[in-house]
Amino acid sequence: MAGKRVIVGMSGGVDSSVAALLLKRRGYRVSGLFMKNWEDDDTDEYCSSREDLVDCVAVADRLGIEIDVVNFSSQYKKRVFEDFLREYRAGRTPNPDVLCNAEIKFRAFLDHALDLGADYIATGHYAQIRSSEGVFQLLKAEDGTKDQSYFLYRLTQEQLSRTLFPLGALHKRDVRELARAEGLPVHDKKDSTGICFIGERPFREFLGRYLPPQPGEIRTLDGRVIGRHEGLMYYTIGQRQGLGIGGSRDGDGEPWYVAAKDRERNRLIVVQGREQPALYHSRLRATHLTWVSGLAPHCHWVYSAKTRYRQKDAPCSIDSVTAEKCTIDFAEPQWAITPGQSVVIYESQVCLGGGIIEAAERPRIEDDRLRECPQGTEPFPAEG
Repeated sequence: MAGKRVIVGMSGGVDSSVAALLLKRRGYRVSGLFMKNWEDDDTDEYCSSREDLVDCVAVADRLGIEIDVVNFSSQYKKRVFEDFLREYRAGRTPNPDVLCNAEIKFRAFLDHALDLGADYIATGHYAQIRSSEGVFQLLKAEDGTKDQSYFLYRLTQEQLSRTLFPLGALHKRDVRELARAEGLPVHDKKDSTGICFIGERPFREFLGRYLPPQPGEIRTLDGRVIGRHEGLMYYTIGQRQGLGIGGSRDGDGEPWYVAAKDRERNRLIVVQGREQPALYHSRLRATHLTWVSGLAPHCHWVYSAKTRYRQKDAPCSIDSVTAEKCTIDFAEPQWAITPGQSVVIYESQVCLGGGIIEAAERPRIEDDRLRECPQGTEPFPAEG
């Protein structure tokens, strides 16, 4: 592949910087592109885009490559942020990083790079691509603690055929060491956290700019009112912090967790203790399905799945697959399955694809109160 032109999406961090370094060492003709995706409050204390661009320019100078800047903020607002607000308004908890990858980094950026004559794009994501019998597979990274295939499950065959992930076989410690040895000024730069356009700011404060508060009651499963919430969209299933109800109302000091959202009556349902059955589900229904190969997995085969990024792979099977929906059954009940988040399916190290969690179903239980507890979207009928 020596001599092929690659445009690297550079963020000013160590990962994308080392991606550019490695590709140059492999003989590619490398240039960088800094994407500006957010403008609404570009001058406040939380925006780091100018600092990141300065770092990108410094890295490009060190590597001897050209770097350009492109503004995708209008595409981001239309393709990602509007969906983000729509999901929160509906009481769900979306993952904008998944949509940003599919719509901006591997669509708007890819289209722009191809228009500039690039053969490939590359990013600093921790994932791998393999071609098998003419089909491109998305694989987990070697560094399991940094694997980002969960956020990339919506990539298509065309996108994967034009993409390089130079860091897929490396561990994070090795990436930092490569940057240090090369004298890259970002070798010890802290990794970014949180949603890209929000930065380190208080999330509820940010969301409140676009979705005004809608206060209501906080109730227990048995109907006791124990507090007030500011708006269902500000909370997510499994949330512990920021509920404002302490941890000792029943005398045992265990913390409270969000178990459900009753949108019809604007009530937040909470339970005390992380092991409460109301926080566990054995089945979910997913919609907006996408499969990396273009073909859905086999029904009733044993796969594994994640319902959140940091979750361990959980054995599961897939049932009732249609073009738009499927049902996933887990071998063991899973904690805090959250409508709006992504469920991503794996076969060993291969990411098959996934969808958006629409609703979850509880394991077989005897407590009728749990059957009546709403989930924020239309629940499955109670088992039994």
